[in-house]
Amino acid sequence: MSRYRTAMTDPADEARTIAADIETLRQMGYRQELVRGMSGFSNYAVSLSIICILAGGVTSFHQGLCSVGGAAIGLGWPAASLLALAFAATMGHVASAFPTAGGLYHWASILGDRGWGWVTAWFNLAGLVTVIAAVNVGAYQFTFQALAPWLGYDPESLSEPTRLALQAGVVAAITASQAVLNHLGIRATTRLTDFSGYWILLIAGGLTLALLLCASHLDFGRLVTFSNYSGQPHNSEVWPETSNLPWLFALGFILPLYTITGFDASAHTAEETVGAAHHVPRAIIRSVVVSAVIGWVMLAAIVLAIPNMDEAAAQGANVFHWIIRSVLPPWLVLCFVLGIAIAQYVCGLATVTSASRMAYAFARDGGLPWSRALARVSPRYGSPAIAIWVTSALSVAFTIYTPIYSTLVSVCVILLYLSYGLPTLLGLLAYGRSWTAMGPWSLGRWYQPLAVVCLFGCGFLVLIGIQPPNEMALWIVLGSCGVTAAVWFGVMRHRFQGPPQTLLSVHRRSAGNPIERVTAPTLPGE
Repeated sequence: MSRYRTAMTDPADEARTIAADIETLRQMGYRQELVRGMSGFSNYAVSLSIICILAGGVTSFHQGLCSVGGAAIGLGWPAASLLALAFAATMGHVASAFPTAGGLYHWASILGDRGWGWVTAWFNLAGLVTVIAAVNVGAYQFTFQALAPWLGYDPESLSEPTRLALQAGVVAAITASQAVLNHLGIRATTRLTDFSGYWILLIAGGLTLALLLCASHLDFGRLVTFSNYSGQPHNSEVWPETSNLPWLFALGFILPLYTITGFDASAHTAEETVGAAHHVPRAIIRSVVVSAVIGWVMLAAIVLAIPNMDEAAAQGANVFHWIIRSVLPPWLVLCFVLGIAIAQYVCGLATVTSASRMAYAFARDGGLPWSRALARVSPRYGSPAIAIWVTSALSVAFTIYTPIYSTLVSVCVILLYLSYGLPTLLGLLAYGRSWTAMGPWSLGRWYQPLAVVCLFGCGFLVLIGIQPPNEMALWIVLGSCGVTAAVWFGVMRHRFQGPPQTLLSVHRRSAGNPIERVTAPTLPGE
């Protein structure tokens, strides 16, 4: 807890805040089982580490550039970032009122009912598991492709079965190491995600500066220029040929919306954060704003440094590597590649943290098979050990079932934003009716219009996420919906009780009785 103490004027203030957090949790029907030792910065860093502009922003760069060229970055990135910010703002509004692990699941249960909570939990957990898969596959492919010239071989020379087997083995090893670090407890994970918060900004800033200094010329007009790069020989697997430029521009939103996701991690670690009702919403908003701005500057610098736009777009998925090799000296390329690889590894690590807390919170209320085991907390490390290993194993299994990176990206974007959209819809319907008491961080009258924007954005994301060549994402999502419906109506409707009744009774009252609200004391300096 020493990290939090640096922000407090008196250690007694920290103790009182933690006591208030524990009391808030108790009134929601839960005991404090996880170790509450994360500072506000650490809570922010875990979301910043999962968003990680050096992961999605780099590994999915081709999905933006190979759509409409520079305009996908100059115009598409900020537009999509505003949509992500709307989701983050509405999420922060609700998170301040209900600061528990597995936040989205509880929010949907409180604002709707146990059925909505169960569906939200399944979508969110499935989305987080697929994010682990996408991040670690992306990290493997990025590093494998980047180091190939130094190792003296051509990745294209490998047969497809060999390539897939190698990918599965390395991704399994990466994920296992991330699970080990999570198993050791939140303090070990926090140290790495705190480091990652600074590391991401350092590497992104260094890459931006190096590209701008080494570029042969800077044509800022590229950032607003639309070019149709669909269907070219080497990037037809990115986007098939189409003459509809506005639609192609919309498809490029996959790049920013995949990158700027996972910010619900701050909510999932609420029970491990000191002053959660205050710090969690701020962390969610801050992680999105910082990632959006720094990511835009970095990706714009990459576009500006390109020697030839047409030649770059023809590289397809290899475009980022082609750009930095064309512009930067080899030794500097190697330095940045290693720096990016480290950031991508910690991104996967933080995602395991988020997914395991979601599984723990859901299992704690009996929402998963073998819930009693999944909800068990290690007495030695204070971490949900079994949930950590199960979510990690499921992510590896998914990479074997769907080894294609772009499909993994589409599936996780759709599932995660659906899980964001459900409590947003329920909050919109309940706002001012059954839900009248807000947390200490509130959007006020802006909550409702932003919630409407998020709901339209959710439909838009589903639409672009299932387009060729990622049409397999449609069947995976439909299959998930079918299985979810079958399990709920066939089994869980009769067994699943939802969050403790104390949680529901504290926050859901009849219209004639005001909703009670428990809040932590105001922190010094706020």
